Amino acid sequence: MSIAEDETGQATRDIADVAAVEVITTAAVHLMSAAAVKCGLAEDADEQGHLDLDEARKLINALAALVTASAPDIGSMHARSLRDGLRSLQLAFREASTIQDAPGEGPGEKFTGSVV
Repeated sequence: MSIAEDETGQATRDIADVAAVEVITTAAVHLMSAAAVKCGLAEDADEQGHLDLDEARKLINALAALVTASAPDIGSMHARSLRDGLRSLQLAFREASTIQDAPGEGPGEKFTGSVV
């Protein structure tokens, strides 16, 4: 067995030990973090050139789809926290936008409904 095959086997065994709720919430947190930076919520994001609302929209859409689809399976405690974070990002996006989306047309709103 090669080293690469051994490492792949170990990675498979490692991921097999992780509960689905942990994988889902970890993915959601990564999407939230990236969206927050792209919305300009990171310290000196504008000066560093991190503000990118086009990228933020994509990340928030993906997050909204993940949270909405997984909510019934991950339990209300996890889903509530993810929904709160998602809503905060949607509001931050609206605040950072110079051109406002119509109600229901903002990032992720096709999954969550209008956020105003």
